[in-house]
Amino acid sequence: MKNSKIRQPGIILIITSVILTAAFTGCKPSSSEDSGKVPGADTTDANAVIVRTAKVSNRQIIRSVEYSSTLTAWKEVHMVPVSPGRIEKIYVETGSRVSKGDILVQMDRTQLHQALVQLKNVETDFKRLDTLQKTGSIADQKYDQVKAQYEIAKSNVEFLQENTQLKAPFNGIISGKYYEEGEMYSGVPNTQAGKAAILSIVSMNPLKAIVGISESYFPLISKGLSAEVRSDIYPTKKFSGKIYRIYPTMDPLTHLFQVEIEVVNPGEKLRPGMFVRVNINYGTAESVLVPSVAVLKQTGTNERYVFINENNKAVRKTVKTGIILNDNIEITEGLKAGDELITTGQNKLEDKVNIKIVN
Repeated sequence: MKNSKIRQPGIILIITSVILTAAFTGCKPSSSEDSGKVPGADTTDANAVIVRTAKVSNRQIIRSVEYSSTLTAWKEVHMVPVSPGRIEKIYVETGSRVSKGDILVQMDRTQLHQALVQLKNVETDFKRLDTLQKTGSIADQKYDQVKAQYEIAKSNVEFLQENTQLKAPFNGIISGKYYEEGEMYSGVPNTQAGKAAILSIVSMNPLKAIVGISESYFPLISKGLSAEVRSDIYPTKKFSGKIYRIYPTMDPLTHLFQVEIEVVNPGEKLRPGMFVRVNINYGTAESVLVPSVAVLKQTGTNERYVFINENNKAVRKTVKTGIILNDNIEITEGLKAGDELITTGQNKLEDKVNIKIVN
């Protein structure tokens, strides 16, 4: 009996120790719980950039593009004689309206008078020899020499008559007068165009507007294509125009080519030098439109680019742009219908980085 009483405390101590050990072990968290991760969770998106995307699709749009331009005269001529000389008479002033063939300037006629006297003398000799030549009383060589002298003298008179009187080449308005009567015309350039002139004459109807157009529209441009012209001076009025000349080459730096537009100017409300806006309608077409904010520009260049999603990676695509419609921009090259365009978060992206779409 004594021995059994002595062992009881030891048994109680052993049982108590086992219970405490089990309790302690049951309360200890597992290694997964220590790290805060759920077993089997995917950790590959830890560094992915969060973005939003949208599917690219074709849309029917009206290709109407506005350009800025400055009007110029349809025709402009700087009137000059063939050689320097004294100005005898100027018959017009700046702003004068003239008709084709009107005499504008009379130059000194001294040389013309001398040429007329010489022509009269040679003409008399030629007529006398012409009579003798018909009767066979003069050698053909002598006749040919006098005939040549007569033709030269006659041509010289015609030349001086044309250049001592300056006549209007078309109906127009005198836009500049640079000399006064009695002054010597020197032939030194004296106009804004860097040319010499006594007078300048311009035509006012029609006028001309020159615009630079992106090469992407070259296949759509044709002679006779209509245009609409507006001026801030007449905010409610529209002026009609049409393309009448297409330049054959493009600027290698800007990739623009120029066209000249004939602008109808009823009542001559528009004037050369006015700023205008030219709207050209290229018709309707299927095209890709994307949000303007999705298109980025390479710093220091004209390169435009976007990012699209390919297997949860951002892929950079160089694009060419067209017209702007409200908050959208046309993509003429680089994207196609079905591409998944990144529209938010693209400013943080680099090519081939991982992305996480949160649409």
